Amino acid sequence: MKSIKTVTVIGANGTMGRNIAAIFASFGGARVYLISRTTKKSEEAKEKAFMSVRAECIREKMIPRDYSSLESCIFESELIFEACAEKWEVKCDIHLKIAEILRKGRTDGGIRRIVCSGTSGLSITKLSALYDERQRSWFFGMHFFNPPYQMTLCELISTKYANTELFLWLCEYAKSVLGRSVVKVKDSPAFLGNRIGFQFINEAIRMAEKFQYNGGIDYIDAILGPFTGRAMAPLVTANYVGLDVHKAITDNLYENTRDYAHSTFVVPQFVNRLIEKGNLGRKSGAGFYKTVVHDNGMKLHLVYDIQHGYYREIMKYVFPFAEEMVGALRVGDYAVAFQRLTANHSREAEICCELLLKYVVYGLKMVEFVGEGVHSADDAMAAGFNWCPPLAMIEAFGGIEVFEELCKERLESSVLKESGFGNLINHVEKSRYDYRRFIKAER
Repeated sequence: MKSIKTVTVIGANGTMGRNIAAIFASFGGARVYLISRTTKKSEEAKEKAFMSVRAECIREKMIPRDYSSLESCIFESELIFEACAEKWEVKCDIHLKIAEILRKGRTDGGIRRIVCSGTSGLSITKLSALYDERQRSWFFGMHFFNPPYQMTLCELISTKYANTELFLWLCEYAKSVLGRSVVKVKDSPAFLGNRIGFQFINEAIRMAEKFQYNGGIDYIDAILGPFTGRAMAPLVTANYVGLDVHKAITDNLYENTRDYAHSTFVVPQFVNRLIEKGNLGRKSGAGFYKTVVHDNGMKLHLVYDIQHGYYREIMKYVFPFAEEMVGALRVGDYAVAFQRLTANHSREAEICCELLLKYVVYGLKMVEFVGEGVHSADDAMAAGFNWCPPLAMIEAFGGIEVFEELCKERLESSVLKESGFGNLINHVEKSRYDYRRFIKAER
């Protein structure tokens, strides 16, 4: 494989499909066929992609098509990228169609084509088994993060059938041509970034349910604001990606993993009720949060009240620990900021500290299961979520000795034992990321 000049993106009318197509067109300089159920949907996807990136090459290189053109588009492409709904039945159906078309193509000189799934966590090995043995070695997982123009992470997943040389070529293509931050991960449910990220998010959601009488959703988000090392608070993040997507990822993890944090992947019932009502988050106009626009143009930002079951105005919480942290951060004193957090024993400070410590421990543990090295989790969380990554967070707390002591003081003994905490600590290295880049003097 020398170059990729033409790409077919299937499921291009979805948010991720059209944005990934734009990455191939703009960064990769490829001609990209947009495949949706109707050509009109593909045309709409092309226009939305253009409005998002404002690059003329998007219009020039993206070609709207529907499924009636799938076969001809595949035969003209070096790479076929599937970006359909995150449901096994949907993906199975489309990959069986692609496999059948590729079998027909054996008469075109024996040319093989790279096929990638953009799944956020379904088994790449299981999907590859839908292809014959010859094509299976050219099948990979290529997981982009949303929105891909801002989040540069691309998790690349091979299988036991994979052509190793081609996989390494694809990694280099994604890095050098598409401008991705490439992390090679094992074929494990939700891979690396989402496994760490959505464990943290779902635990925060569970905390919101637990503390619903104290405010719930906006209460927990206020505790875990920008001063804790994340550009977007956890429940705001779930609202952004979609509550249905969040549930699909966490349900997959609950059903297919058995690590020490297994119970934290249970989605609270209030989330299920919101999904049943169609309140999926930002994309549907309401979810955890809701924005109402009045006739005079004034916007009212609301939050779902778990206790009462309706939307109310977002509260402006004042937590002394957060005020002190932000004050120290404004003068660049990061050490004092984290000392203020750990020295404060208010309920809010203890919730914040506990969740941050658990995030780091789980990130370190997942590197063992899914990553390629101790820095994998850092790369995934920095480039995929714009969160202060685990190794960098250890340094923010004051270094490995301080962090170890805090974990022993604040975390349950079962977490330390079942995570193999002592062994994890022995493999900690200095982060390649400066934690100050992520921790902001903002509430």
